[in-house]
Amino acid sequence: MDSHTSKLLELLTRLLCDTHCECTADAVYLFAQTQDNQDSVLSAAGGLLDQSLVHRVLILQTTARCGYPGYEYWREKLTASGIPDDCIQGVNLEAEIALNTLVEAEALIDHARLNGYENLYITASPFHQLRAYMTSVTAAMRKFPGLNLYSHAGNPLPWLESVAHSQGNCMGTRAALIHSELGRIEKYQEKGDLASVESVLEHLNNRESRGQL
Repeated sequence: MDSHTSKLLELLTRLLCDTHCECTADAVYLFAQTQDNQDSVLSAAGGLLDQSLVHRVLILQTTARCGYPGYEYWREKLTASGIPDDCIQGVNLEAEIALNTLVEAEALIDHARLNGYENLYITASPFHQLRAYMTSVTAAMRKFPGLNLYSHAGNPLPWLESVAHSQGNCMGTRAALIHSELGRIEKYQEKGDLASVESVLEHLNNRESRGQL
């Protein structure tokens, strides 16, 4: 096994089995998903609140677009599941900006910096979790390097079900989407839009070291 693959497997394992924040984190951010995959992240949010792992749930504050059903739709889903309305907070995104994982991550980090957050959980559908977390770390390195990011993957849904993903334009089973996500990671790293695996591992290591002080 080459060094890059070994490091990638280390990162993936640590993100899917990440330690919890020692205090109650400021929030969990639910990365936008299509309706096919939204139950994965919406159901995970309730578990984090029930365990007092987070104070609030952050979702993108925009109308329905690019496969995402929109803030009001998700807010209603979350409140119907028992999450108090005052625990739900919107992350603003300029209307003219096309929705993608990097745009979301940058809006999230801006929101965290403006609100003085210190600890955040990142939640996406399991097949999207690796790239969503890596992208969040990439944005934090540029805008808010002191922010501690924790990984909490969404609840699993049937892997062989064919679903829409990536602005609703990508179709495939959730299992197959793992491979397309890995391809996107490689592509965006080559473009310079995504931090290296080593840099993301360094964020995890630094975060754990700060927690032990």
